[in-house]
Amino acid sequence: MKFYYFFFALAFTFLGNKMYSQSNKVVEEVTSESKILRKAVDKKDESAEAESYFKIGESYFNASNFSKSEEYFLKSKNIYEKLNDKQNLEKVTRKLAQSQESQNKLTAAARNYEVASKVGYSRAKKIQNSNDASRLNSNSPVVRMEAIQNNIQNSEKENNKEDLAAGYSQMAEANLEVKNIPKAEENLTTAYKISKDESPQQALAINQKLTDLYIVNKDFDKAIEVKKKVLKEDFVNENSQKKVEQIQELADIYIRKNDPEEAIFLLKNAYDIALNKGHTLEAQKSVKRLDSLYAISENTDASVQLYRDFLGKLPDLVSKDRSLVDNKILEDTEQRISQLEQEKKLKDELIRKKNLFNYSLIAALVILIGLIIFIFRTLKKVQIKNKKIALQSLRREMNPHFIFNSLNSVNHFIATNNELEANQYLTKFSKLMRGVMENSTDDFIPFQQELDLLQNYLALEKTRFADKFDYEIEVDDTLNTQSLKVPGMLVQPFLENAVWHGLRYRTTKGFLKLKFEKSSENLKITIEDNGIGIEESKKQKTEHQKTRKGRGMKNTLERIALLNDLYKQNIECKITDKSDSQGVFVEISFKLSN
Repeated sequence: MKFYYFFFALAFTFLGNKMYSQSNKVVEEVTSESKILRKAVDKKDESAEAESYFKIGESYFNASNFSKSEEYFLKSKNIYEKLNDKQNLEKVTRKLAQSQESQNKLTAAARNYEVASKVGYSRAKKIQNSNDASRLNSNSPVVRMEAIQNNIQNSEKENNKEDLAAGYSQMAEANLEVKNIPKAEENLTTAYKISKDESPQQALAINQKLTDLYIVNKDFDKAIEVKKKVLKEDFVNENSQKKVEQIQELADIYIRKNDPEEAIFLLKNAYDIALNKGHTLEAQKSVKRLDSLYAISENTDASVQLYRDFLGKLPDLVSKDRSLVDNKILEDTEQRISQLEQEKKLKDELIRKKNLFNYSLIAALVILIGLIIFIFRTLKKVQIKNKKIALQSLRREMNPHFIFNSLNSVNHFIATNNELEANQYLTKFSKLMRGVMENSTDDFIPFQQELDLLQNYLALEKTRFADKFDYEIEVDDTLNTQSLKVPGMLVQPFLENAVWHGLRYRTTKGFLKLKFEKSSENLKITIEDNGIGIEESKKQKTEHQKTRKGRGMKNTLERIALLNDLYKQNIECKITDKSDSQGVFVEISFKLSN
């Protein structure tokens, strides 16, 4: 006997760890949904992914595997929260709370009922979830009953049979708290009637509550009646495993009633059904209970015969048992789901790292480009500033040059004892210098001021070389002399060259003409003289003059280049000897700017 029992215990230590009750329906649903889940993940359809997790959770929930259902409901909830899908978030959060409540995780369940209520997609569900949260959070049976009653009314209105049955079952629990046994019995009976047609698993759970109620109150006849009633239901007779379980529970009631003969009869019946249908775990339970009953009656022979029979039929029983295969399929399916989640996490992590690298690279490029632009603009500003300084330097360099030439003229008047002419010249010179100094800081000055300066300058030179030339200044009437702005002292060096290097070497009086005219969008300036010309002027230079580098024209040409670069004026300057007569022709043109 001991040998058989020891062998039996070892075998079922192994089998008991591997087998737990799962219906074929659960296996089919979970396996099928896992394939849909794979497609959803591959397509990156998070909504479909969340729905698959929800359906897998429902399959486990309906099979009363609440810990597994909680796991999948939680996954679904997290995705729906991310998507802000309020309708589905409300649905899955309520299911999660129910799953947690079934595991007696009341604090977590109450919290999720509150979350579902706050989502509030459906007004009826919002009220229902709020009532369920109040039911779990309150310590007062009266408050709980009021919340349950509200839910019963709401479920009747919505024609939700599952929630209605749950409401009556919850009300029965509240009745038991206040010792109202008849009302608890009534509510459980009502809950059973509502659930048996549409929710067999719920009906079995309610039937068990009613059975336990009778057993606690030692009303074994009523407990037997209720259990026999459920054994007649189609949903039990069509499921051999559930039928065996219910027969075993009925046998337990007879044991409590102290009727071992009826209990042995029922357990043998359960054992035969388990052997025939291939329910190894249920057959083992029946054998253990029968062995206990035989031990009480000291019927050792019957016990030994039972173990021999079971061990002899065990190989065939295991071969028929679908639970091992189903559990293996479920285990493999869950491993695939877990692997799928790991792959998704890895992909997401790779994408995150890739995006982080790309964003970092883009940010670095943006910073680099910004730095390059900043450096470029800074250099450009420095360059422009340097050019303006150079332009100002060239402009100011013209002043000493101009002053030096003017002082030479004053020196000439003094040397010839022409004091009156020297005084008149100095008066005109001081007036001219004041105008030059006033405009020395600006790159562009009003055209009228420039015209006045040029008239004063020519008047001075006329005083110095009265017998050498006459001059004329012609201004286009269409030019706005007040608003038009031109580069200051740009024309003066050309006039100075005409007088000092051309006209003063004539034997007879020459002529200088300065003309300003508008040509399309340009201002055209022409300077024409009938002096000795450029080539002749070079020939007449002394050796000392040839070694000196003329600064006036060089500075002027440098100024033109800088003005073009800084202000995009497109100033053009042409200096040529006249082809048909003696003298030099200068033409300057640039865009008009107001």
